[in-house]
Amino acid sequence: MREDINLWLEKLRHQPKIVQNKHKFYALQDVSLTLAQGESLGLVGRNGAGKSTLLKILTRITRPSSGYVRSRGKVSALLEVGTGFHPELTGRENIFMNGAFLGMRRWEIQQKFDEIVAFSELDAAFIDTPVKRYSSGMYVRLAFAVAAHLNADILIVDEVLAVGDLAFREKSLNKMKEIIKNQGRTVILVSHITEYIEATCSRCILLEHGKMLGDGPTPDILQTYRELLGQR
Repeated sequence: MREDINLWLEKLRHQPKIVQNKHKFYALQDVSLTLAQGESLGLVGRNGAGKSTLLKILTRITRPSSGYVRSRGKVSALLEVGTGFHPELTGRENIFMNGAFLGMRRWEIQQKFDEIVAFSELDAAFIDTPVKRYSSGMYVRLAFAVAAHLNADILIVDEVLAVGDLAFREKSLNKMKEIIKNQGRTVILVSHITEYIEATCSRCILLEHGKMLGDGPTPDILQTYRELLGQR
């Protein structure tokens, strides 16, 4: 916002902004995709390939330099541990606040509240404790529980399933499968753990240096990805 205001003020003063670095870096270039309702899409690529940037653009956190995004329905995004949580608020308060951000009414959140808490496996004492006192595992369990149980049409998850313990990862993976198969929601998943992509996504996209190297069935794209990494 600060940069946008400065640019606006510079235009008013008729003073074009001086760009010291002549070489611009584009995190994404010529990336175009269409995702159907109820489809599950995996995004793979090495660090710095542009995966997280693409998700932030899809969720309208970051505005693209060019191009556009069109989506239909409510979007629930879990891009990093504790996204949308206020550290000074309790787990209970953050559930209601995060749900409100996602467009849910208070009575809708109340209906799902017990399911969210049960899925997160947080003790009754912790649900009324400020989340700043949570461990990273507790944080991600509650964050994923909120995102998975609210009535969003599109669920976007970025690598956070690798944070919890093994039992919770398996539980979250099963929940993702349930969301895709039984609830008909659209899911976009980023993970360096290819087993998660194979288990949940029917289609996959491979990014490299901000460009799409492949878009197709998950087994074929993951094979190309492994070859890119020098694996068999």
